[in-house]
Amino acid sequence: MLEKPARLPVRQLVILSICRFAEPVVLTSVLPYLPEMIDHVGVPRSEVAKWVGITSAVTSFSQALMAVTWGTLSDTLGRKPIILVGLTCTMVFSLLFGFSSSLSMLVVSRALLGLMNGNVGIIRTMVAEMVPQKELQPRAFSIMPLVWTIGSIFGPAFGGALAKPAEKHPGLFGGSEFLRNWPFALPNIAAAAFFVVGIATGWLFLHETLAAKKHQRDYGLVVGEALTNSCTSSRNKKKSESHASDAERQSLLPSTTIHPATAAAKKAKPTWAEIFTPQSRLVLLAYALMSMHAMAFDSVLPVFLHSPVQQYDGNPDMKLPFKFTGGFGIDSQTIGIYYTLIGILGMFIQFLIFPWAAHRFGVLNCLKAVVSMFPIIYMLTPFTVLLPVPWLRNVAIFLLMFGKLAASIFGFPCTTILLTNSASSMSVLGTLNGVGTSSTTTTKVAALLAILTSVGGITGYLRARSLPSLIAGLSVSFLYLLSYLRLRANQPYGAEIGLLASIVLGGASIPRAIKTGKGVPTGLGVVAVLGVWFLGMHFLVPD
Repeated sequence: MLEKPARLPVRQLVILSICRFAEPVVLTSVLPYLPEMIDHVGVPRSEVAKWVGITSAVTSFSQALMAVTWGTLSDTLGRKPIILVGLTCTMVFSLLFGFSSSLSMLVVSRALLGLMNGNVGIIRTMVAEMVPQKELQPRAFSIMPLVWTIGSIFGPAFGGALAKPAEKHPGLFGGSEFLRNWPFALPNIAAAAFFVVGIATGWLFLHETLAAKKHQRDYGLVVGEALTNSCTSSRNKKKSESHASDAERQSLLPSTTIHPATAAAKKAKPTWAEIFTPQSRLVLLAYALMSMHAMAFDSVLPVFLHSPVQQYDGNPDMKLPFKFTGGFGIDSQTIGIYYTLIGILGMFIQFLIFPWAAHRFGVLNCLKAVVSMFPIIYMLTPFTVLLPVPWLRNVAIFLLMFGKLAASIFGFPCTTILLTNSASSMSVLGTLNGVGTSSTTTTKVAALLAILTSVGGITGYLRARSLPSLIAGLSVSFLYLLSYLRLRANQPYGAEIGLLASIVLGGASIPRAIKTGKGVPTGLGVVAVLGVWFLGMHFLVPD
């Protein structure tokens, strides 16, 4: 008897997508207005770029601290409850962020948002457990990035449109005292509605995929079934349940031999050697590196677009090819429109082109092809402000933003597929994806530490013509990156080098910050403290 071809568990993937949708909406909605928000809480305009980077670094740092813990908890308690907890906490702390009235409250809310959400790795694990067939993985693993792309269309659009609504839409919101007092609350309140839908849908209809927990009684599913029964006849219900059960078994469990292997894997706790196979270590390194530079670019780009246009004719501070300043002078609403248009184009690449290309050329070959695009895009981006015609500048930056998105659309799903296939067993997927999330957020912090120290040194050079400031800033940046490379390659003295860089940076910046109270040394002092804290945690992790 011929076996039926494996099929995607479409219903469960759709439900998981609904749960996932709110997170990219709330995370990308801040991109257009974050520089304005930091300016609104009283930060000097010259310090806005620095605090945008610090805010992003704090979120990534906090997420790195707990990503492995959340992944391990999902291996023990189940995927579904951890995802619902993460969604609830993200909703609460995004609302707290929207009502932030001071810089400290803003930073703390972003830190808590990262600390209490490890859903990225857990959702990848659920997809891997739903779709173990390799021939279906390119299509399956492109769904969650597609959800991110769709969310990134809505997020910047309504984030830019709903921020400061009393000023931008006085006819609708001008009479609201509440919105005048809390100009950045409305985008986060709107995003909370998506979280409510995701939490309710997940609790009522999402099935557990962890083998040890999937057959336990789920009261959410019981309530969801009761609601479904009230809307369908008994005959149709029985038929749909039979078809749904068959489809789920065919998609999730292609053969009964998976049950003994899964049960055996659950008997003994997997060792670190089983989790970190040679292949998984290489994929984690590639994943972390790509996340590092992508995060750095995404953090700097909105500030670059928001920075005022500079006149270069007769400007004594301009010395081509590398010494010039200025940006596009674009407001938050226009930045949101840019991200929305690019997201719409990216959606078609995500769902139509990527699965075909991955099947035609192979996942690894696609990854090799797109990684070469990133440095070219990063190198060309700052030079777009030098183009003489405004429309040409706008077209150039739009094409570069689209190219970066296209490379990310290919790069991240490819590494996710390779990471999943490198796992020694399904029982370690939650922990492995948690480590993947932690490593990527770790490198985001390292990237932002390096960027911020470089910015500090360059700022010192531009403001005071202090060559020692420039050399010191770039040297400490180099030490941070060297520390990261050695840590990721499991080479000795990586944490020690990072601690040395943080101590040197703190010794140079903190006394000056106390003495002068200026923004640059204060920001670098914060960077130093974060570096000591984060890299010091490395010594608490057992080998």
